[in-house]
Amino acid sequence: MTFRLLHGALFLLLFGTPPALAACSDDVATDDEPAVTVPPAGNDDKEKEENTENNDSISMSRNITLTINGTTFAATLEDNEAARAFAARLPLTLEMNELNGNEKYSYLNESLPTDSHRAGTIQTGDLMLYGSSCVVLFYKTFTSGYSYTRLGRVTNPEGLAAALGSGNVRIRFTP
Repeated sequence: MTFRLLHGALFLLLFGTPPALAACSDDVATDDEPAVTVPPAGNDDKEKEENTENNDSISMSRNITLTINGTTFAATLEDNEAARAFAARLPLTLEMNELNGNEKYSYLNESLPTDSHRAGTIQTGDLMLYGSSCVVLFYKTFTSGYSYTRLGRVTNPEGLAAALGSGNVRIRFTP
């Protein structure tokens, strides 16, 4: 009789536990977590469609390019929801307005997720989100009491201020 109890317990342990544990996995996609795929540059529309349809996980190239008056700057996006949502909208051209002699800004038509924090020191090349829809590119280093969600940063901001100029400017963001 003891043998039957041990045999039954062993059976439940081997075959009953793994399916129960799989139901608790964090790897299961939910309706609350939409899949976002940003394919690498150079893909045609057909390949983009296939990538989006066949990928169930969130993936994103964190490298983007900013083109300002014919000059290109490499930038790296943050690993956060706001940056992923921004990347999903690329390629994107924004008419950016001058403000305070240290930043260019433009409002998006849609809100992005936010996780804003007091910036403290803003660095030249910081790409931030003010509120939920205002994209800001800073071209000077200064101290700020405002709160932003970090989107990314221009990798080498040398020449950024000169390319942006003193007035409003059009910037093309590409993956």
